[in-house]
This record gives sequence, structure tokens and C-alpha cells, in this order.
Amino acid sequence: MESRSLLTDLFAAAVAAADPTTGMKRHLPAPPAEGRTVVIGAGKGAAQMAAALERLWPKPLTGVVVTRYGFGCPTQSIEVLEASHPVPDAAGLIGARRLEEVIMHLTEKDLVIALICGGGSALLPAPPEGVTLEDEIALNRALLASGAPISAMNVVRKHLSTIKGGRLAAKTRARVVSLIVSDIPGDNPAFVASGPTIPDSSTRHDAIAIVEQYMLKLPDAMLAHLRSSAADAPKPDDPIFARHEHFIVASAAKSLEAAAEVARAHGVAAQILSDSIQGEAREVALVHAAIAREVLFRDRPFAKPVVLLSGGETTVTIRGKHGRGGRNGEFALAIALAIDGFDITVLAADTDGIDGSEQNAGAFADGTTMRRLRALGLDGTKLLLENDSFSGFAALGDAFHTGPTGTNVNDFRAVLVT
Repeated sequence: MESRSLLTDLFAAAVAAADPTTGMKRHLPAPPAEGRTVVIGAGKGAAQMAAALERLWPKPLTGVVVTRYGFGCPTQSIEVLEASHPVPDAAGLIGARRLEEVIMHLTEKDLVIALICGGGSALLPAPPEGVTLEDEIALNRALLASGAPISAMNVVRKHLSTIKGGRLAAKTRARVVSLIVSDIPGDNPAFVASGPTIPDSSTRHDAIAIVEQYMLKLPDAMLAHLRSSAADAPKPDDPIFARHEHFIVASAAKSLEAAAEVARAHGVAAQILSDSIQGEAREVALVHAAIAREVLFRDRPFAKPVVLLSGGETTVTIRGKHGRGGRNGEFALAIALAIDGFDITVLAADTDGIDGSEQNAGAFADGTTMRRLRALGLDGTKLLLENDSFSGFAALGDAFHTGPTGTNVNDFRAVLVT
């Protein structure tokens, strides 16, 4: 089977395994005996989760979910709002308020089902008193350029919000059951979308330490808020959460296992390196390249042919001129430099179908990428220094396009050594 076709099939299997319908079916709560069922949700796959829940739920329900522009889908009784990602906008502010409104007046007899997936942090701006939407936009831009891991970003976000860090769930007397598609390395549910319905033990002092560690330039109003007790989030042992439950219904681990099975069905061995890799995309690429070269030349630690699979979420620290692309494009460009001339083929893509600033999911790279870039008068090293991976892969026709997939378990990387 042709290398790129195989890698495309592996990606498709990974995305299919992340379809939340199967996992949701296993973890649906019983409908309330007397009260209402209200749905809230946020993330790049929230609309698809809502549509799936409508098909599965045996009784009437209503509610609101917020997703990224262009990621909506038809639903029957659940309202779908769209807002900006990865930088928040006024539509997200309206969406966050709507989620609060639909649960604020519910009673102990009612049930809230929260559909949470990656992207919810940016889609639900809810700045505290004294902080503006413009301040929150500045925060997100600073975080995206910082190179901080997603877990650290979300510690900061949840202490600068009126609904993150469990605060949204704390606004209702109803029982809350959260169904979560995890895009977080390690699958900590409190970190997915900054945990609007899941509290954790992090503190505002942890947030301040992260701001200092990554030298984030935040608006004065945000720094003042973090230094005040108003930034304190509810803790997991707060009695208000006593009846609440949460379940991970899809994750990177399940997706990588599905991709590995497809590879083996095609007669290619598959090895999962990790489902929770973090770090600078270009540095993670060098480690993957080193393992691939070891396989190619010495048949260790695995014999070829083999496909090396990994997931998690890398980061990109913006240096100097800001080009076009995302973390998967950056990974692909960096590994292309490291496998120049070798019989290795790579696909790096985001399982939600969008990687960074453009409309591609990621990119293909192989041992011919650098030669073909040079033939077009492009310098791969310069493109990498300028965080401009998309320009190179678009020129080659090697950008990988899928459109929105309706789910998000973060990065998918497949390195095929033949």
C-alpha cells in the first residue's frame, strides 16, 4: 500500500475511534424522575456531541453548546452557537453567558449534561469584574505564543474566569454529569477546556508562578485579579460538587490503538510511543526522527517496516517573524529536515481537522521534502525559524486537509519507516 494512503487510513481510524457516540452511550446517566434535562457544552466537537446525545437520549431535552465558527451541525432541540477560536471574541462572551443562563434557575430535581471537549477555553471567555474581553484576548495571544504546555495555560485561564475551574457547574443546584472528549495529555478532566464543570486543586498562586515562569505580559487588571482572593476557584471537596460525575468518553489512547490495528491489518507493525507527548514541536520532531533513523539503519528498537505512532499536544514558541501554520506543521517541517534523503514518511495532523492559523489539519513529510522545497527556491530551515511551515507545505501540495472532523483528541503523528 502506498505510504501516504496508509497514513491517511491510520488518521481516519484514529478520528473514527474518537467519535464520542460510543463512549457517551456507555456513560449516559438515568433521566431525572421528575425534573428537566438541560444540556450545556463547549469545544470544537460540541455540536456533534450534542447531535449524538439527541439521538441517544430517551426523553425531551434542551440546552446550548458553543463551538468554533464553521464547526456547527444540525441539531433538533439543543441550540448551537458559534464563536472564535483560538482567540476569543464577543460571540464567545455571549455564548458563555447563555450557558450560565440556562442552568442558573434549575433545581435539585433537574439534570445538567455537560458536553466538554478541546477548544472550550477560548470559546468561553468570561472575564471577572474589572477585566475586559480585550484583556482576555491579550491573555490568549500571550499564552499561544509562550510555548507553555496546555495544562499550564489552563491553570492561568481558570483563575481569570467566572466559569472555568468548576465555576460553571457551581452556578446550579442541579446534578451535573460531564461527558468529556479529552485532548489533554494524561486525560485530566479538569484541564479539558479549563474545566468549566470540573474543579481541581490548582491555586491562583500556581497561576502567578506560571505567568512568571513563561514571562507572560498580561494586562494590569489581570495581574491585580490574580493577586486577589477573588481569583480563588472552588475546590474538588466543595459540597456543591458532591452529586456530580464525569466520564472520559474519547481520548488519544483509544485513537492510537485503533490506528495501530489498521496498520497491522495492512501487514505493517505498529508501535505506540506515547499518547501524552508534550514539548516544543520541533524538538519532539527530532526525537521521533532519531528513533526512525535507528530503526532504518539498525532495526532497533523495532524492526522495519514499522509505523511509530504518538499523540499528545506539542507547543510552538513564536520566535521573531510569525509565519503561517500550527504545531503539527512545525513538527512535520522539523522532522523533514532530520530525515532528508531517507526512506521515511510522516503524517502529523490535529484530530479536529484544523492545525493552527490555516484550514489544514497538518502535513505530510518524507525524505524528499527538503529536495522538493529547494527546487522551488524555498529554504526549509528559514521557514522553520519563521514558524512558517504552512507556506512550505502548501507550495509542495503536501498540506493535509480533512475539514472539521467533529471530534478532538489532539495531535496524531505517524512515522512510517520502510
